Amino acid sequence: MPSHKMSYRSLPSPLGEMIAGATDEGVSFLEWHARGGLERIMQRVQKRYRLPLVEGTNPHLDLLEHNLTEYFANRLRVFSVALDVKGTPFERQIWAELLGIPYGQTRSYGDIAAAVGKPKASRAVGRANGANYLAIVIPCHRVIEAGGGLRGYGGGLWRKQFLLELERKGSGQEQFVTDEGSERMNTGSILDIMGHDTSTT
Repeated sequence: MPSHKMSYRSLPSPLGEMIAGATDEGVSFLEWHARGGLERIMQRVQKRYRLPLVEGTNPHLDLLEHNLTEYFANRLRVFSVALDVKGTPFERQIWAELLGIPYGQTRSYGDIAAAVGKPKASRAVGRANGANYLAIVIPCHRVIEAGGGLRGYGGGLWRKQFLLELERKGSGQEQFVTDEGSERMNTGSILDIMGHDTSTT
């Protein structure tokens, strides 16, 4: 049954206050307050989801807060929250690939483009990354330049660097793994995790 509202509230993090929202189906957004300010964040969310935003909590937000605490303490590698995200079919395909990047590893924009069968679409991958409203959980911070540069990040490059270092240390690696040698999650199953909506923004 479709949700008729989205609950939202602030969540603490070592990198600054965050704001998160969730429907009855799952978490829909997680952003740092600093990403344009609360008013702009809420305007973007309202435009995409077209649901009343009600300050408060629900079980998905409570679990997300617990997951974040465990993640920053290096006790959690895979988030267990249900997701309810909305985007274009291409964006959702890219987000599914992001969810398949293992903790402690990175991929280049070109790697992601090639994985979805569009090897020349690196810039489009970057735009889809920027359209991801679910920071950390859908790990767009794990996508870097082919040469190792961080490139961009909506939360600020210093946060991206922190997250990558946190995961590198948490995985016990001396450097990031960037090849495709590890086992990947099935993209179709990840799209199911994110929900079935494929409408445009």
